Amino acid sequence: MRTDVNNINESTPYEDLTEGLIMFAGGTAKDFNTGEWRTNTPVFHKDLCKQCLLCAPVCPDGCIPVKDSKRSDFDYDHCKGCGICEKACPFGAITMVEGVDPVDPETKG
Repeated sequence: MRTDVNNINESTPYEDLTEGLIMFAGGTAKDFNTGEWRTNTPVFHKDLCKQCLLCAPVCPDGCIPVKDSKRSDFDYDHCKGCGICEKACPFGAITMVEGVDPVDPETKG
C-alpha cells in the first residue's frame, strides 16, 4: 500500500498507514502549518534591517517573504524556529526568543 501524504490527517486510522510510515508524495510546509513545532521564534527588527536579503535564501522553509526587493515579517505559520536566519543577518535585525509567540517572548510553547 502507498500512502499519499495529502490524505493523512489526525483522523487517519493506523491501518491506512504504510509500515515505517513511508511516504510517496510531497509533504511541503506550504500544505501544512508546521509553525507550531517551534520552540524558539525569530523576531524581525525592521528598524535594524538594511534589506540586504541575506536571510531569505537561507531559510529552509521559505518563511521570509520578499516582494519588490524588500523583506517583510516572517511567515510564522510555517517557520520552525531553526535560527539560521539570525546567524545569516549581519545587522542584528533578527533575534531568537524562546517560545512560539513572536509578540510576547514570555509565552512558552
